[in-house]
Amino acid sequence: MKKTAVRVAWLLAATYLLLLRPALAQPAFTVVPLGVQGGLSEGNLSAYLAAAAGSTDYVCLDAGSLYTGVEKAIARRALPGPAAEAIRSRIKGYLISHAHLDHVAGLLLNAPDDAPKPIYALPGCLATLQNDYFNWRAWPNFGPGGAAPALGKYRMQPFAIGQELPLANTALHATAYALSHGRPFQSAAFLVRSGRHYLLYLGDTGADAVEQTQNLRTLWQAVAPLLQAGQLRGIFMEASYPNQQPDKQLFGHLTPRLFWQELAVLAQLAGPAALRGLPVVVTHLKPTADHEATIRRELAAGNTLGVRLIFPVQGEKLAF
Repeated sequence: MKKTAVRVAWLLAATYLLLLRPALAQPAFTVVPLGVQGGLSEGNLSAYLAAAAGSTDYVCLDAGSLYTGVEKAIARRALPGPAAEAIRSRIKGYLISHAHLDHVAGLLLNAPDDAPKPIYALPGCLATLQNDYFNWRAWPNFGPGGAAPALGKYRMQPFAIGQELPLANTALHATAYALSHGRPFQSAAFLVRSGRHYLLYLGDTGADAVEQTQNLRTLWQAVAPLLQAGQLRGIFMEASYPNQQPDKQLFGHLTPRLFWQELAVLAQLAGPAALRGLPVVVTHLKPTADHEATIRRELAAGNTLGVRLIFPVQGEKLAF
């Protein structure tokens, strides 16, 4: 009897949030996708500008593609031009989930013409950027340490896991959480806050069951109360391969089956209908063969949670 009462209470609360969600339609965030794919196309790799609604002070969530993405955004009237000036003045800092090239190539290539600003990441990611890229062998040292001369254009700002930091020269704050991207390689998720509202951006990640970790469950436990309170405005989450991809060849990524398996854990923690209507932006699709079309079909077929799936378009502004 007690379990039944609790379940009824969860359903009533979730129904209330569903009714409330349209009332929360006033955007809290603006997002401009600069790159949305997970490979092959050098000009369309993971990068998303995010700002508080009404602001043009952006942070860049990953930076696989910058210049080409900004050009696309200018063409779609999502950003003012010219592109080089938009990168220098509109992007106030970078939040890098991990240091794989498809997430940092745009940052590296545009560094010579960029303005001084911070790079936020977990310590291991910052160490890779400084030691393996900004070392005068792979690329000039735009970091603050390492091989001399250190040009110091970028300030390395480490996150402690679960710690919220203010993002300089913006109205945003962010908290970092650990993800597993093919053991033992670490990636990160960023919970970005504007006032009392949140966006959750996940870098590349494998499923807990495949990676043999509890990283995603820990993340879901952290955001479930925000979902219950109607404060979580959207989730950015990868689906890199179709379901036919064997687990041993996922290399720390998700399929539609694993995507829904993980979101089901969040639904269990937040309540049976808590995700219904929530925007979930699908990132990092690998456009090989007919994989992208297959992933889209498989995600749509598995959407029993009733989320609002969004497949972002490079340069096309989103509001949350």
